[in-house]
Amino acid sequence: MTSCVPRLVIAAPSSGSGKTTVATGLMAALAARGLAVSPHKVGPDYIDPGYHALATGRVGRNLDAYLCGPELLAPLFLHGARGCDIAVVEGVMGLYDGAAGQGELASTAQVAKVLRAPVVLVVDASSQSRSVAALVHGFLSWDPEVRIGGVILNKVASDRHEALLREALESVGVPVLGALRRAAPVETPSRHLGLVPVAERGAAAVAAVAAMAAQVSDGCDLEALVSLARGAGALPGAGWDAGAVVGGPPPPLPVPGLGGCAPEPPFRPERSRPRTPAQRPVVAVAGGPAFTFSYAEHSELLAAAGAEVVTFDPLRDEQLPPETAGLVVGGGFPEVYAAELSANEGLRKEIAALAESGAPVAAECAGLLYLCRELDGRPMCAVLDATARMTERLTLGYRDAVAVSDSVLTGAGTRMRGHEFHRTVVEPAAGADPAWGILAPEKRVEGFVERGVHASYLHTHWASEPGVARRFVERCRTS
Repeated sequence: MTSCVPRLVIAAPSSGSGKTTVATGLMAALAARGLAVSPHKVGPDYIDPGYHALATGRVGRNLDAYLCGPELLAPLFLHGARGCDIAVVEGVMGLYDGAAGQGELASTAQVAKVLRAPVVLVVDASSQSRSVAALVHGFLSWDPEVRIGGVILNKVASDRHEALLREALESVGVPVLGALRRAAPVETPSRHLGLVPVAERGAAAVAAVAAMAAQVSDGCDLEALVSLARGAGALPGAGWDAGAVVGGPPPPLPVPGLGGCAPEPPFRPERSRPRTPAQRPVVAVAGGPAFTFSYAEHSELLAAAGAEVVTFDPLRDEQLPPETAGLVVGGGFPEVYAAELSANEGLRKEIAALAESGAPVAAECAGLLYLCRELDGRPMCAVLDATARMTERLTLGYRDAVAVSDSVLTGAGTRMRGHEFHRTVVEPAAGADPAWGILAPEKRVEGFVERGVHASYLHTHWASEPGVARRFVERCRTS
């Protein structure tokens, strides 16, 4: 099976060159012309896909060869691009930058090669003229398998500056597909972990995306970009399918309690009464401005495994969705909303009761902080006997991990890859039954497995291990 989705990869020589502005603006400009645009982001980034979704009206999806393996890049891409007229992939860091010390793994260049997609190089031209030719020539010649189909010049100072840049690039033989001037309205505010998410900015984010679209429409040759995308050719293989990958019998579940000894059945309120196998258990997924970090495939896998997925906002909703049988709390910025989350006492108590009942609860990073006793001195859900606080130190990077304890997500010994990205500390760092043993780059244990709770700093992509969703939903049915 092959697919002929027109596609482009928007890359750059380095971070800060303007990839997000160009990629998001191009997505919005093409969508405004009536095209169904499939948005994608290389790497583990959760924030840029929010802007992509705003630009296209479709879910932004990630392509991460480290978290999911190179073999899943094309299937996940085709899944997201199904039914679309064109796909735009925003790169990460510099074109050839990837996982530290692992060659091209997880780089934009690797994704471009796997997808057989032409690359448009966004060059920050603010402090150069003729030297731009040497820069672009170097990127062209570094890896002959990467097809650089054109250049977009960003932060151009004037018509004269643009003319000098274009003249220099004539000798390289790569077409200039656009030249963008500086434009303050396109700038988006940043915080300690990157851009401020769309969900926090409201109308300001809409205006920023509109400004990006206008700048790209005015400064780029959209027809040439679409033509380049259409020349990508066929991509072999089929799209990823959540239903297919979660098929088959569920894996065995761990016996509740420590040491394999099952405790007395806990009291369960009427809302959490056991379900029959025929019912679709409700899995509540935290959303809203405080919890914006999630991969779309997680909810798709949960639904394919038999769950009814319901999103709720811990900042606004005072109760969990009716009949909640399991809870997923992903990443985000709870430290920004600590006061509001703490003030929602009714929801905090309900989450604590759900966890105490033994129902499955999966929490990553921000979710881990929310389940702690307190965050920066403010009461949280007190599911875990731990405290969390903001620090000045950034913890960032890919991790190789192994499950230390049987849990509602994995059996002990399961190997997975993840990503950490936070400026907080949880004390203690691990419970009596840790969630993960980190194997690289340093050896340590972290996270908590208690009753039905699995809480950790590690962001994982369940498409790499779809049995996680199947196991979680099965536990929802039997809790």
